[in-house]
This record gives sequence, structure tokens and C-alpha cells, in this order.
Amino acid sequence: QVQLVESGGGLVQPGGSLRLSCAASGLLIRDYIMTWYRQGPGRQRDLVARLFTGGTEYYTDSVKGRFTISRDNAGNVLYLQMNDLKPWDTGAYLCNAYQGAAEDYWGQGTQVTVSS
Repeated sequence: QVQLVESGGGLVQPGGSLRLSCAASGLLIRDYIMTWYRQGPGRQRDLVARLFTGGTEYYTDSVKGRFTISRDNAGNVLYLQMNDLKPWDTGAYLCNAYQGAAEDYWGQGTQVTVSS
């Protein structure tokens, strides 16, 4: 059974930092395209950062230079280091593992709130 469990969210002031984690079981994250999405209240899920199996990273423009996606293959954990957080970074952050339509897995999300 595949499980993705996010953690690390919380309330932080603008300019602060958080590190999100996505602990995976039932699959090896190194074999999947791993993505962090953000979903605000009443909004669609927006791609934030993606890590391809070969190690290539992709970031949406609004987080470039501030966020870093990485993975620990030994621990089977995906990370998102978020620095210089902005109020518009607020939302639920969800971890996704994708290896085709039949292997598309989601975590439950962790809430990030950036507010003074």
C-alpha cells in the first residue's frame, strides 16, 4: 500500500522559512516524478516544484530562487525547503508521486500559513 505523508507546515511570518517533508512508503521516490503542489481555499492545485527521476528540478516562476526541492533516497523522503516566504505562499502543500496514469499517488497535505 502506497502512502505519502507530508509534514512540516505551520504558521510563519513573511520572510521566514519552513522545510516540508513527504515520507513515502510502498514505493521508491527515486523511481517516480515527485511534485509539490499548493492548493489555496477554493482554488485549484498549482504546481510548485518538481523533481524528475534523473535529478532535474523544475520550479514555478513565483518560487524560483526561494524554494528548493530535494530527496533523500536512503530515507525515501522528499523535501521542500521554503525560504523568504510570502503571504501568497499560503495554502495546503501536497506531495505527488507519478509514474503514469495507473501510478499517481497523493498525500493528504500540510498547511502553510504565511502571515504577520
